[in-house]
Amino acid sequence: MTYPENIEQKLDFPILRARLEGLCESPLGVREAKAMAFETDYETICHLLNETEEMLHVQQDASLGFPDGGIHDISEALARIRVEGLYLDEQELYALRMTLDYAIRLEAFFRRLDTLRFPLLSHCTMACGSLQTIPAEVDRILDRYGQMKDSASPELARIRRELTRAQGSVQRAMQRILHEAQGLGLVEKDTAPTIREGRLVLPVSPAFRRKIGGIVHDESASGKTVYVEPQEVVEANNHIRQLESEESRERVRILTEVTDGIRPLVPDIFHTNQALGHVDFLRAKARLAAELKAIRPEVTDEPMAAWKEARHAVLYLTFLPQGKSVVPMSIDLNRDQRILVISGPNAGGKSVCLKTVALLQYMLQCGMLVPMREDSRAGVFRNLLIDIGDEQSLLDDLSTYSSHLRNMKQFLRMADAQSLFLIDEFGSGTEPLIGGAIAEAVLKSLNHQQAMGVVTTHYTNLKHLAESEQGMQNGAMLYDRGALHPLFQLSIGQAGSSFAVEIARQIGLGEDIIREATDLVGIEHLDYDKQLQDIARDKRYWENKRQNIRQKEKRLEERVAYYEQEIASLKQKRKQIVEEAKAEASDILQRSNATIERTIREIKEAKADREKTKQARAKVEHLKEEVKPKESAKVLRDLRDLKHLAKQMPKVSSAVANTIHTRKVSFVRTLDMRGMRADEAQEQLIAYMDDAIMVAAGEVTLLHGTGTGALKQLTRDYLARLKRQGRIVDFHDGDINHGGAGLTIVEI
Repeated sequence: MTYPENIEQKLDFPILRARLEGLCESPLGVREAKAMAFETDYETICHLLNETEEMLHVQQDASLGFPDGGIHDISEALARIRVEGLYLDEQELYALRMTLDYAIRLEAFFRRLDTLRFPLLSHCTMACGSLQTIPAEVDRILDRYGQMKDSASPELARIRRELTRAQGSVQRAMQRILHEAQGLGLVEKDTAPTIREGRLVLPVSPAFRRKIGGIVHDESASGKTVYVEPQEVVEANNHIRQLESEESRERVRILTEVTDGIRPLVPDIFHTNQALGHVDFLRAKARLAAELKAIRPEVTDEPMAAWKEARHAVLYLTFLPQGKSVVPMSIDLNRDQRILVISGPNAGGKSVCLKTVALLQYMLQCGMLVPMREDSRAGVFRNLLIDIGDEQSLLDDLSTYSSHLRNMKQFLRMADAQSLFLIDEFGSGTEPLIGGAIAEAVLKSLNHQQAMGVVTTHYTNLKHLAESEQGMQNGAMLYDRGALHPLFQLSIGQAGSSFAVEIARQIGLGEDIIREATDLVGIEHLDYDKQLQDIARDKRYWENKRQNIRQKEKRLEERVAYYEQEIASLKQKRKQIVEEAKAEASDILQRSNATIERTIREIKEAKADREKTKQARAKVEHLKEEVKPKESAKVLRDLRDLKHLAKQMPKVSSAVANTIHTRKVSFVRTLDMRGMRADEAQEQLIAYMDDAIMVAAGEVTLLHGTGTGALKQLTRDYLARLKRQGRIVDFHDGDINHGGAGLTIVEI
């Protein structure tokens, strides 16, 4: 259930629905897009999300080859032919044939899908079993352009042959009559026969119509031309009209016969048509999800929201063509922290955050994928209650504040543990003191009713309430005090400042006015506001620090993974070397045995022949030299080194991590090369930069001085190589007040 009834307009959801309808390829898909509605049943929502996610993966995997084809809405034609005697014309039959052909191919495609990867789509059926013969039957009577073939029946072929002959005879007669009339000057030289009332006629001047002879069928609007059917072709044209009537009757007979065969299958065709419309709708949802970079979060049957980097979908689509980006937001609503109170400066993004929560939850429960990070989690709410914008009504005689109160009354009546409420500028529209008090009382009641919600406000009492009340938390829209502009970032955990004084100064309001205003408000209120600003500033500072640490830890982990991969590679090489060494040793042994046996045989055969015995001994000596462990020995020695390394492998990963940690602790961010020789400086530079990259130092300083410029050139050449390799980010001269060109700052 949603409240109020015009909730979609308040969330700009019609923009998304219109985009979805535009991505459909058929009226059937558009019809489903128009009918898409907010669901509250968990199983239904999961089913809608799952089949949309499957379709997204199917479309993203080009290797699957999703079939192309056309979907036509033939619902009205199918409904009409339920009446006996009515038939589908050629255009409708052709649309049916194209639709069923695509359905058959699509059903076959779905059946080929991996049932584990696509459990829903792989079981998608178009009920095409009984419809397989229809395309072939239509092809029997229609050509590829949807026109009836001459061969649709023997009678039709006979009629059309006779009709062609008759039309040719009339054409020849008309050309002869026209030529004679032109020779007599009765018609213009550029005159040609034309058709009037389905008959071939000549356009002539009224003065010469009697000389042509025949029947006048029409005249021009000006009366200067009449259209005469020469008497000579009247009978032939009558015969043509008769043949055309026969052709029409035979065409209707054929279409009726084919339609009679289709009529019993109309229920199955209806099902297939609806299934195709649903597939079209799913493809449109998947295409929209791809545009939004949307995903299916983990969905639970409990009311909750643990979203990470969520983006307002309509803003994202609007900003995309402009090259602008939407600042993402993260939010966590759960049983312990049910209500989030967002405060901060005007135009700082409070309302956008609120609408993002409302829009994405509405999208999710309509079965649409949502733009947020994949590790997000989302719940299902039975009620979605929204109070956004100006509800002033002249017809109902309601002021803005009265309409807000009416909404609060409905919220208090409807809200429970299954509800999500969203209220923009809570308490505004009336005198601040009483408005804030009523807002506080309503918020307490909603909290006690276990409802979840997000509200935006400027009221300090609501900020205090969120700080002290169990189940509630503050959230602040961040603001850059230095540049005096909003950051549009939501930070949960503290209240936000309105920055009213800073904004007043920025727009040039007089200091005397500002001083008087601060006196009226009181120093206590300003101190509280300043403390909020300081907390926001400090939190942003430590968030940045924490982010930098995370990045460095990630790079350190990548470096450890790199070394572990290198070790694995060495292990593989060791195995390969051992296998090659064994093979080589086996080959040498085989060749040695064969040579020795052959030499012994030759000595025996030579008996005491000294020369032959000497030659045989020489062969054996040569064999000894071959068998000596040259390369094989080197290989086997490398086998021993690797064996030793293999024993150390279990210790390597932790040793690498410990080494990196030790180097990081002792690492100095400055290298002084002044006074070194070029080769000494290069050696020191390479070693130092390796350590700096390994420990993810962030930024280091290299002192080389100015001198002859040789050390600086050597340093810059090496850094340029590291930058090309992607190992460092950039490098530049130092600050002019702190060494300038005599040092180089390196960003890692």
